[in-house]
Amino acid sequence: MKKKFFADETGFYRQIFKLVLPIVIQNLLSAAVSSADIVMLNYVGQSSISAVSLASQYANILFMVYYGLGTGATMLCAQYFGKGDMHAIEVVEGIALRFSIVISLAFASVALLIPELMMKVFTNDQELIVLGASYLRFMSITYLCWGITEVYLSVLRSIGRVTVSMALNILAFSLNILLNAVFIFGLFGAPKLGVMGVAIATAASRIVELACCFLVSFFSKDIKLNFRFMFIRNKLLFQDFVKLSLPALGNDVSWGVAFSTYSIIIGHLGSDAVAANSFVIVVRNFGTILCFGIASAGGILLGKVIGENRLEAAKEDAKKLMKLTILSGALGGLLILAVTPFVLRYATLSETAMHYLKYMLLINTYYVMGAAVNTTLIAGVFRAGGDSRFGFVCDTIDMWCYAVPLGFIAAFVFKLPVMWVYFLLCTDEFVKWPWILKHYRSEKWLNNITRDNLFEEKALQ
Repeated sequence: MKKKFFADETGFYRQIFKLVLPIVIQNLLSAAVSSADIVMLNYVGQSSISAVSLASQYANILFMVYYGLGTGATMLCAQYFGKGDMHAIEVVEGIALRFSIVISLAFASVALLIPELMMKVFTNDQELIVLGASYLRFMSITYLCWGITEVYLSVLRSIGRVTVSMALNILAFSLNILLNAVFIFGLFGAPKLGVMGVAIATAASRIVELACCFLVSFFSKDIKLNFRFMFIRNKLLFQDFVKLSLPALGNDVSWGVAFSTYSIIIGHLGSDAVAANSFVIVVRNFGTILCFGIASAGGILLGKVIGENRLEAAKEDAKKLMKLTILSGALGGLLILAVTPFVLRYATLSETAMHYLKYMLLINTYYVMGAAVNTTLIAGVFRAGGDSRFGFVCDTIDMWCYAVPLGFIAAFVFKLPVMWVYFLLCTDEFVKWPWILKHYRSEKWLNNITRDNLFEEKALQ
C-alpha cells in the first residue's frame, strides 16, 4: 500500500527531492539568521527583541513584494524553459528588474526619512520606536541590493539552478550571523551596537550577496544579471508578466500586510505578547521550512512540465505534490512540538511572556498544516499553471474580510485575553480550505501560458 501511495513512474519524487534539498537548506539558513538575531538580542534585553521584531515586519512586507515579482518571473521562465526559449527568459528578467528597482528605491526613501512614523504604526512604546527607527534607517540602504538579488535568484531557481542560489545564500547568511555576533557583543574590538549591530550585519551581507550575483552572472553562459535586459521591449511578454505578476504580487502583499497587521494587534496588547510572538515566529519558520521548500520546488517542476505541454502528466505530478505537502505539514508540527521544551527552557522573558510563549507554540503545532496545504496550492500548483488571480482573491477575502477584522474586534472591542486573540488569528489558514481544495479539483488552474512568435515585429512594439 505504501509503495502504491508513493508510486513514481515519471520520476517526479526523484526530481523534486533534488530541488527541495537546496531550497530547504536556503530556507533553513534564512530562519537561522532570524533566530540568531533573537537569541543574541536575548542577551541585550527584551526591548531590543521587540523593537527588531516589529521593525522587521516592513522587511517581511517588502519580501512579499519581491516574492510576488519573482513569482511572476518564475511562472513565465519555468514554462519558457520547458519550451526552450531562453531569450524570452532574459526579457522577463528585465521586466521584473524594472519593477523591483522602482519599488526598492521608494521603500528605501521612506525608511531613511520617516522611520519613527513607520514604527508608530506598530507600537506606542517610545523606547521601541527609538530602537526600531535606528534599525530601519540603517536598513534602508540594503533594500535596493535585496530587490536586485531576489529577481536574479528567482530566475535561476525557475530553470532548476537552485544550488547556485543556495550557495549564495549560505555565504550571505553565514556572514550575517558572524557580523551579528561581532557587532552585538563587541567581538574583535568592535563596539557593542545592539540593535544597530543587527542592521549593520544585515546590510553588509546583502551587499556581499549582490556582488556574488554579479560574479555568478559573469561566469554564466546564458542566465546573466544584465541591466540592459530592462530596456528590451516586448509588448506580449510585458502584458503576460503584468497579468501574472500583479495578482501574485497583490496576493503576497495583501497576505504579508495582513500578517503584519497581526503584529499591530499583538503589539498593542503589551510588550510581553510581542516578545513571546518574536520567539514563536522564529520557531514557526523552522517548522514550515520543508513545507515551503516542497511548494517552491513543486511549482518549478510543474511549470516546466506544463511548458512542455504535458498537461496530463502535470495533473498526476500535482497529486504527488499534495501527498508530500501533507507529510511535510505533519512533520513540521511535530518539530515545533519537539523543540517547545527547549525554547521554554532557554528563553529569557518575563513570567507572563513565558506563559504566552508556551501556548502560542502549541497552537502552531497544527497551524503549520494549514499553511503547508495553502502555500503549496496557491503559490505552487496554481501559479505553475499561470493562475495567480484565484489566490489573490481568496487570500484577500480571507485576511481582510475575516481574520484582520476578527482580530481587531476580539482585541479592542470585546477585549478578550491575549491567548484567545492569538487563537482566533490562527484560524485564518483553515477557513479558506474548502474554496482552495474545490479550485484544485476543478483543474481550472492548469494552463500553458507560453506564446509562439514572441519576437516578431508586432510583439516588440
